[in-house]
Amino acid sequence: MTERVELVCGDPAFVDLTFAGLDGLPGPGEERHARDLLRSPGGAATVAIGAARLGLSVALATPLGADPEGDFLRAALAAEGVRCADRTVSRTPVTAVLPWDGERAMATFLPQPPLQPADVAAFAPRAVVLSLPWLHCAPAGAALYVTVGDAEARAAAGALPDGLAAARALIVNAREATLLAGEDDPVAAARKLAETVPRVVVTLGPDGALAVERGELVRVPGVAVAAVDTTGAGDLFTATYIWSELRGAGPGLRLHWACLAAALSVRVPTAVAGAQSIDGLAAAGKERGLALPASMTTEILGGSE
Repeated sequence: MTERVELVCGDPAFVDLTFAGLDGLPGPGEERHARDLLRSPGGAATVAIGAARLGLSVALATPLGADPEGDFLRAALAAEGVRCADRTVSRTPVTAVLPWDGERAMATFLPQPPLQPADVAAFAPRAVVLSLPWLHCAPAGAALYVTVGDAEARAAAGALPDGLAAARALIVNAREATLLAGEDDPVAAARKLAETVPRVVVTLGPDGALAVERGELVRVPGVAVAAVDTTGAGDLFTATYIWSELRGAGPGLRLHWACLAAALSVRVPTAVAGAQSIDGLAAAGKERGLALPASMTTEILGGSE
């Protein structure tokens, strides 16, 4: 019998090559120098590792490449207790990350991994996080959390794909929300998207996050930190938001925990280096008066709070 996991991540996983401590972003024809070059898991691997460090049982359903980059990701995920798909593909996505002045530039090689519904269903997940192109891979009965990339938001603007109404939540940043909804204001965008999706969560960077659920708006402030590398902050927000809900937190508390985890992550280079352990996040939350969520129950996943 298949061992059921709490969360399956089905989006592409990357190897991130981070040029840390750059003396500036290069323009056309320019060469800039970095203090260090770091290799780390990225993309869905960041969500998976972030959730695993918080104590969830996690699997990555996306097939990894039969190449050195895929071998690196499999080893890194295994070290975190994350299960990986047995199936392989030829190449693994890679992103060059150039952090600069509290933001970052990126260049990505993305061979599309052919995720199939059977890849996700093999882990019998209680919950699954997927982006728009892979909604058809969500198994019946699993709580579906949907994320969106910038290119996907532009492509889906004004024409949301089928399947969103069945999602438990849509988690997007402010730019993605406004693109999808055709609204300039993130609150107005969230309210419009909530006409289709039961719950819309919008991250606002250093300004915190908001959610519209059952017509009610909840908003929490951000956590002030000195940002070194913002790569993966949204992924770790997503991981922590899902963790907090599966562990029983209500709407406002979910946002507080997710904003805290995202803020703590940007203080160091690479997304995975900033992913908190449950003990580290709990200690940071206690300093700010946040109570840990109650244990997860079957009823929570069924829809009651």
